[in-house]
This record gives sequence, C-alpha cells and structure tokens, in this order.
Amino acid sequence: MHPYSPDFQAHAAGRVFTHGEKRETRRAFLKALSASTLAALMAHEPRLLGAASTPGAKLVNPTAKADCCILLWMGGGMAAPETWDPKRYLPFEVGLPVEKILSTFPAIPTAVEGLQISQGLEHCAGVMDRATLIRSHVQPDLGSILHSRHQYHWHTGYVPPQTVAAPHIGAWMARVLGPRNQVIPPFINIGQRLEGVGEQEELKAFTTGGFFGAEFGPFNLPYPEEAARSVKPPEGMEPGRFANRYKAYRKLIDKNPHREFMSDYQQESMLRSMESAQRLLSSQDKDAFDISLESKETIASYGDSRFGRGCLLARRLAEAGARYIEVTTEYVPFLHWDTHENGHETVKRLKGEVDRPIAQLVKDLESRGLLERTLVIVASEFSRDMMIEGVPGSEARDQSRAKTDKLQEMKHYGLHRHFTGGTSVVMFGGGTKKGYVHGATADERPLIAVKDPVSIMDLHATIFTAMGINPKTAYDVEKRPFYATEDGHGKPVMGVFA
Repeated sequence: MHPYSPDFQAHAAGRVFTHGEKRETRRAFLKALSASTLAALMAHEPRLLGAASTPGAKLVNPTAKADCCILLWMGGGMAAPETWDPKRYLPFEVGLPVEKILSTFPAIPTAVEGLQISQGLEHCAGVMDRATLIRSHVQPDLGSILHSRHQYHWHTGYVPPQTVAAPHIGAWMARVLGPRNQVIPPFINIGQRLEGVGEQEELKAFTTGGFFGAEFGPFNLPYPEEAARSVKPPEGMEPGRFANRYKAYRKLIDKNPHREFMSDYQQESMLRSMESAQRLLSSQDKDAFDISLESKETIASYGDSRFGRGCLLARRLAEAGARYIEVTTEYVPFLHWDTHENGHETVKRLKGEVDRPIAQLVKDLESRGLLERTLVIVASEFSRDMMIEGVPGSEARDQSRAKTDKLQEMKHYGLHRHFTGGTSVVMFGGGTKKGYVHGATADERPLIAVKDPVSIMDLHATIFTAMGINPKTAYDVEKRPFYATEDGHGKPVMGVFA
C-alpha cells in the first residue's frame, strides 16, 4: 500500500483495534524492548566506521550550520490543520456533517505575506519570517501502539523493536559531536516525566543513549522550575559526605546484580556519567539551570506554563553550552496533544501554553546573536484528522454510527484520530531559510502530502546535516553497522537551507 494513497490513510486513521489486540501487541512490544535494552547492556564499545556507501572509505562530515539543537516536542499528535497548516474552517454547529470539517479554527495572517497559520498562534505568526515551515512531513503506519512506536521511531529514526537499543538523536549528537562545554550535559530532556504517566517503559525505551552508553543519555529535568535543585548536593550535605556517597555508588555499580549482563564498556559509561554529574555540581556553570535568576519580566514573557518555563531554561542551557535540548509539553495518554475527545477546547488551551514561549525563545536567541547557530525545531509524532471518538463499546459504536456522522456535542468538535499522511514541522535558525514553506498537503480530505514529502529518515538527515553530522555515519555494534539514519539512506532536504 503506497504511503500517500487514500487507502493507506484510511487504514492509518480508521483502524479500530480491540482491547485484546492492544494488550497483546503492547505486551509483545514491551518484551521486545526489554530484549533490546538487555542487548544494549551487553554491548561493547561501538566503533566508528567509514562511509556507508563505500566500506573503509573516509567519512566526510558536512560543515556545521548549527552548534546547538533545541527540539520543542508536542507529544501526543499535534494536528497540522489546527496549527501550522489550516484548511477550510467551519464553526461548531449541531448537525454539522463531520466530513465537511477540516479545521476547527480560522486561519490568521503571519509576518510572511500570503502565509497563514491557525488562530491561537498569534505570537508565532509574528516570527514566521524567521521560519522554515515543512508542511509535508510523513510517517508510515506502524500499527496499534501508535504513540509508543511513532515516538520511538521519530526520536531514534528506527521502527521498534530493534535487536539493539537505538540511540536517541540527542545521543547521536552527544556522541559524534561531543560536549560544547565540558561541564554542561550535552543532552538535556526537559518537561517529560518517565514515571507515573501510563507508558513509562515505552518512553524510557527511546529516552536513552542506547548502545552508546549512559554517558550519552539525557539529563532529565521533568520540572524546569526545580532544575536548580537537580544540580546541587542535598541540602545540608557537606562536600566530603557527598564525595563518599559517590565512592559508594561506584561499588554498587560493580556489585550490580545485572553485572554479568553488562560489558565493561557499559559499566564504565555509567561511571563516567556520574563523574560528569559530580563536575557539574562543583561548577559555577550550574547556575544556568536556575531560571529564578532571570528577571520577573523575562520569566513573564515566556508565559505561565511548565512548557514556557522549559523554553526559558532551554535558552539558558543553550547559552551555557548544551548540545541538544528537548522541551516537551509532555506525553501522557489521552492528555495534552493526545486529543481524542474535547479536541477543539484542548487545542485552544494548548496553543495558549505554547504560542508565547516558542516565539519568545526565537526572539531571545535572535537578540543574543545565537539563533543562526541554534537549530530550533517544533515537531510531533504525527498529525490528526476528523473522526468522532468517545462512543464506548463496539456494540454502542455500531448502533450510533449513523448518529455520529453529524456533530451532536461540542466534545466531538476537533481533530481526533491519528493521521500520518501530512504533518507539519517548523524550523528556526541553524542555517535554514527565513519565511520559507516546503511542501504542501491536499486541500480536501485525505489531507496527504501532495508535494515534496519528507520522511523521518530524510528529516533526520536534514537535522544531522545542519549539525555537521554525515547522515551515513555508522558505528559497529556487535559486529554489524548501525547508522545515524536507517541503513545510511537518509537524504537531507537541502532546499530548506539558505
């Protein structure tokens, strides 16, 4: 089935899986992830290989256009027609045929003549003259565990499960490029809790350094306002006592009950990550984690949301020398951008949380002379399309099918169902063009990419190219090559660069 065909999109958006199917597929998925995690613990030090196309040839990296990458992650599935790619708008009305609804917000003008985005993103509209807007990002249909599998795929470039733990793109940057500042962690993850969110094992599966080891994994900061506490010894603890705890930790790692499954490289990687953390705790650079040092006016300019505070923290960390920073609205099933019900009202609230911070981050980086060397990306695992949800039970669903082809309640007004055929990605800085639109989606359903589609493989190749990493970069892992983009086939979209 062709990935851009109507049949493909009907399959991707319309398949309804039973609870039994979901449980069984999830169980198999988690089992496979556990196996890949164990394989990562057993892996020896990965060895850099030559160019993928010619074994043994010297790998030539492109000239870096950016030194730092900031990913603003809209976890849960941000609907492109409700944000960056508005379509025909119809306001809520009882009895309105569902098939006629493409966008539930009107379009607004931007700083780029002729370019419109969705109402509620007025601050972002004012900085679109600094942006490259990709409207033709596409993803494959990955089956029933859509969020888990798609988020893993987007962040690693590989469809799960894999026989080894695929590194996060932030880990690739940390390993290949190294730190910009020896004290600041090169890979920092802001805003996502990894416990108590319903899918912690799935989130943990890709929020790692993978086979590169713990030292290249993320420094996790779920709550940006508490980041300063994360880089200080416990209150009242003397430096000597803290140092003794570190020595005790080294012994614990060596006596780990899973030590027999850990290679020496992986064990040493864990220890090196602890040594890096200890250096940070004793450095003045740790002040970069303290957003309370900003003026009240600056803090207010980022808005009153956890995501906004995360964007402010990201700006401070980019200034301090972080290599890759991810700030997320946080993925929690059926919350935030996972808009299966009350979609319109939820997206309205979310726009209020992300609009000002995104625009302010861009303006602040620009005013400090950092935007050209910082690649800022706004992305999500897929888009959404209009199909009514919220009808409990398959029998009730069948009985009410005739009723739900027309809107009856406000909670059904919105774009609910997962859609992979046309997603938007926004890029600022990092050598990308200003006020540029790449690709297009259809004006009528199915809203698939009809011009210049960009796969995850090619999007990653574009990001790596901006950062000065050859998309064909490969490491030897357990006697086989593992590439930065799948099989080294990713091709950068050079048209987005100035």
